[in-house]
Amino acid sequence: MDENKMHGNPSDHLANERTFLAWVRTSIGIMAFGFVVVKFSLFVKQISLILGKETVIHQTGYSGILGIVLVAVGTVTSVLSYIRYKQSEKQLNEGNYKHSSLLITVLTAFILLVSIFLIVYLLKSI
Repeated sequence: MDENKMHGNPSDHLANERTFLAWVRTSIGIMAFGFVVVKFSLFVKQISLILGKETVIHQTGYSGILGIVLVAVGTVTSVLSYIRYKQSEKQLNEGNYKHSSLLITVLTAFILLVSIFLIVYLLKSI
């Protein structure tokens, strides 16, 4: 890279990369949780068959939809984190870094909504 073009400390660029990798881990976690939500009812059915008990599982369709939404949100989070990584890299190289917390705010709001939905769903199933 050209000396005149590179701005910012190497530690700034390394911090940007660590942040990106943390977002990638977060997106993988969200997708894995979505997969678990989709497959949980199948797991319960299989365990009940192994134990020899007939269990009636009410399928309202929410777990499938919620799981697919979580996998999609994990995918979108991964893409948005890459875009943010590249934007931060460009800003660091140009010497005009501007912090943005939009991704954090949107993801936190989504997780809060999913948490509320899951609490209500679990309370209704008791």
